[in-house]
Amino acid sequence: MPTNVLGGVLKSCCTDPMTGFYRDGYCRTGPGDHGVHTVCVVMTEEFLDFSASVGNDLSTPNDSFEFPGLTAGDKWCLCVTRWKEALEVGCAPKVILEATHSSAVEFVDLEDLKAHVV
Repeated sequence: MPTNVLGGVLKSCCTDPMTGFYRDGYCRTGPGDHGVHTVCVVMTEEFLDFSASVGNDLSTPNDSFEFPGLTAGDKWCLCVTRWKEALEVGCAPKVILEATHSSAVEFVDLEDLKAHVV
């Protein structure tokens, strides 16, 4: 089983809506996951607006990708680089550390993730 950023077993992020690159509820990554969907977050309106403004509308459903569209309060496996971009502009969503894959710390500091814990 994959590990989380705290060194424990990776916990499920969310199954309603079903999240994760593999759509199994876990923020794990592997071949083909070019976005590296490893950070389990709780969506905010501020972050959803930011993401749309940089070309990734997470609010609008897209049936071809089995994507329901997200609202504030939804949990979601976010691309680690998008979380880092949001951090740099001051609108990073809160993180669930137990459900954030250990590889996230290859891109962002654990202390930054901890500073945004739910």
